[in-house]
Amino acid sequence: MSVLQYDIFVKSAELGSLTLAAEALGCTQSNASHAISALEKELGLILMQRKRSGVRLTPEGERLLGHMKQICQGEAMLQEEARQLRMGESGKLRVGSFTSVAVHWLPEIIKRFQALYPRIEFELLNGDYHDVDEWLRSGKVDAAFTRLPSSLPCRLIPLYEDRLMAILPLHHAKAKLSAFPISEMRDEPFISLLESSDHDSARLLRDAGVQPDIRFSTKDDYALIAMVANGLGVSIVPELLLMGRADSIAAVPLDPPMWRSIALAIPQSSENRPAVKRFGAFMEEWSKELNIPTQPFSK
Repeated sequence: MSVLQYDIFVKSAELGSLTLAAEALGCTQSNASHAISALEKELGLILMQRKRSGVRLTPEGERLLGHMKQICQGEAMLQEEARQLRMGESGKLRVGSFTSVAVHWLPEIIKRFQALYPRIEFELLNGDYHDVDEWLRSGKVDAAFTRLPSSLPCRLIPLYEDRLMAILPLHHAKAKLSAFPISEMRDEPFISLLESSDHDSARLLRDAGVQPDIRFSTKDDYALIAMVANGLGVSIVPELLLMGRADSIAAVPLDPPMWRSIALAIPQSSENRPAVKRFGAFMEEWSKELNIPTQPFSK
């Protein structure tokens, strides 16, 4: 038995005519008649009485009509869902990100993306740089926000240059400086992210030859900011992370200035999925609307 046989039976019952059903489904009256006969033979039942004036269902045909309608509707839904998946109009996206992007970008990104593609669902994973890299390597995510440069086998879409800032307690003696010399970080009690997480400030201090006096370490970005706000030390964080928190700490540009480069990474294993392609193209357009500084992307 085939779905086409069910379609012909259901359409014939609706229109009361094999000829009209065949026209509606794009087949000949002879093919429609053979399909009904084959269906009756396979089921071992007479489903339809054929007359010059049209067709009429037998009691058995009436009992089975509803079931066949459900099968036809299910097939139509399956084909439509498959079409939407092929076109990138439905599906599920697993997206990884770190805290600043998860808090300050993703809500708006998802809202605007789903306004265009409401049948695409999101599964969000939030962690640090180390977590994101592991998710990309293992295929646990279809796309993730990461930091450049990256050696991962991914398609990388540069999005934004995010300035790194020195953060100090509000009443710190250097809070009013126009720029905080990186070399002076060695003279301050320093609050650090865990070694596996802290790529930005660790890289910056290492490149500057500065060995900070690390007093506290944490994996949580906002715990770090809270510790600075309470006078426990100073730190270096990306400017994006500080949105909405400027009144609790002093944020001072670094001297020399430094940035981190934020990108969207798409693993090779998922880059050909239609929904992922849609998301990548959307992010490329979305990034053009950001107020991106003139500093070139880091190499």
